[in-house]
Amino acid sequence: MTARVAHLFRHPIKAIGREEVTEVDLIAGQTLPGDRRFAVAHEAAKLEDGAWNRCVNFIRGASSPQLMAVTLRSDGDLLHLSHPDRPDLTIDPATDGPALVNWVAPLVAEGRAAPTHLVPAPADRGLTDTSAPSISMASLASHDHVAARAAHPFQIHRWRCNIFLDGPAPWEEFDWVGKTLKLGEAEARVERRIDRCMATTVNTDTGQRDVPTLDILKDLGHQDFSVALIVTKGGRLRTGDEVTLL
Repeated sequence: MTARVAHLFRHPIKAIGREEVTEVDLIAGQTLPGDRRFAVAHEAAKLEDGAWNRCVNFIRGASSPQLMAVTLRSDGDLLHLSHPDRPDLTIDPATDGPALVNWVAPLVAEGRAAPTHLVPAPADRGLTDTSAPSISMASLASHDHVAARAAHPFQIHRWRCNIFLDGPAPWEEFDWVGKTLKLGEAEARVERRIDRCMATTVNTDTGQRDVPTLDILKDLGHQDFSVALIVTKGGRLRTGDEVTLL
């Protein structure tokens, strides 16, 4: 297997924006640093304070597609948010939760539970969709295999993955489940494949559904894209680093 890290992404606020970085320090047993550190709860949420909570408690791109068009840039503790239909917003998520809720409210789909407040993640992990503290990883070839079947531009941001690899054949990452990888200085166990939802049907430039992604995956014989990693040995990971099976 020949593979290198092509892209590293983190999503400081769950379902709201993404940021590409060039390096991260992975920590054993934790999610990607800076990823899903906050999430916006809605009025129907049933939350356990200070704990990981299921994604159904938060606003999401699967049910409110306009959220998928949010872009984000960080500057120290500040987050700069943009959307084609909203004025730009700069916040410190530790103190400006109400401003974010007001900004994002018009992007929540009609009939969906309204956003209420910003929720911080537990200290040792991000608010990823998986109960285990995982990191998502996929290959660009797998993305291209789906994109070739789409009638509209098909951005990699639809998947909201943390790590994209260059080199592996399409879907080769599925063969790594149960195995351990060396990623730069770190090591991680490949836990499972990740099944996908309606968020992937949304154009991340416009916030409009335009590709039947789940139907494309079904025609390929599954409903999955990317794999979930559990970091077993911490270390720095950079774009361009080699990824190998141990």
